[in-house]
Amino acid sequence: MAAGLGTLLMLAAEAPPARPPASPAAAAAVQFAPPIDRAMAYRVTTRRLGRDGALLSFSLHYALIWRRAGRGYRLEAVLERIESDARPEVTRALTAVLQPLVGQPMTYLVPANGATIDLVAADDLWDRALARTQAVGAEADRAQAQQMAQLLAALPADERNRLATADIRALVAPANPAIAVADGSGVAVTQAGALRTIATAERARLAPDGAGQPLHIDTQWTVDTATGMVQREQRQSWIVSPGTAARTLVEERVRALSLAE
Repeated sequence: MAAGLGTLLMLAAEAPPARPPASPAAAAAVQFAPPIDRAMAYRVTTRRLGRDGALLSFSLHYALIWRRAGRGYRLEAVLERIESDARPEVTRALTAVLQPLVGQPMTYLVPANGATIDLVAADDLWDRALARTQAVGAEADRAQAQQMAQLLAALPADERNRLATADIRALVAPANPAIAVADGSGVAVTQAGALRTIATAERARLAPDGAGQPLHIDTQWTVDTATGMVQREQRQSWIVSPGTAARTLVEERVRALSLAE
């Protein structure tokens, strides 16, 4: 079960750390006006260093479309497919959790200012996902699928909803708390037309007690200030070899939004 939890959380966005107020340069003049009735493609790719030293890649492919809903907006999202270059057993462990969400329509309500994102009928979504996972486990007698169903059922509702909405929350700049970066060293903001690039550099350690290897985390967002949408996010985590400048990439996540072809 612990291994299943690790697999489940592997693709989930990290809970953003508490940050000081947003820098004026990063937060200024970002309006929220998503493109209405236009099909969009949203790809979230995570690469993580495996036990064999190779980077394993997992990609989630979403189809999105924004609609008007009163004074605010309604976002219709579908996780269309999952792709991976990992070993078949690792991929099966991943899809045992996320496969029930593939093809499931998810609807979010967003106010006019884009400040919050609410998943509509979250209980119904997870009831369907749990039912499908349990059915897979029963039909194929797959203990792994049954364990995943138990894991999902055991997670608090708030945590399940966080997992389901993490990629969408990251997409809307006014609702993305990670973009509220502090002023000072390690933060760079540039503007080119309507596109604003915000880059941060953080330092941490692998062990929570501060005794582990140094970890450098570089994050860059490209925000369309005319729509309030995050066009691209790249987050890279590097282990730094003690006493040298050598770095090893241990994890990378790239979120990319585009108009559907």
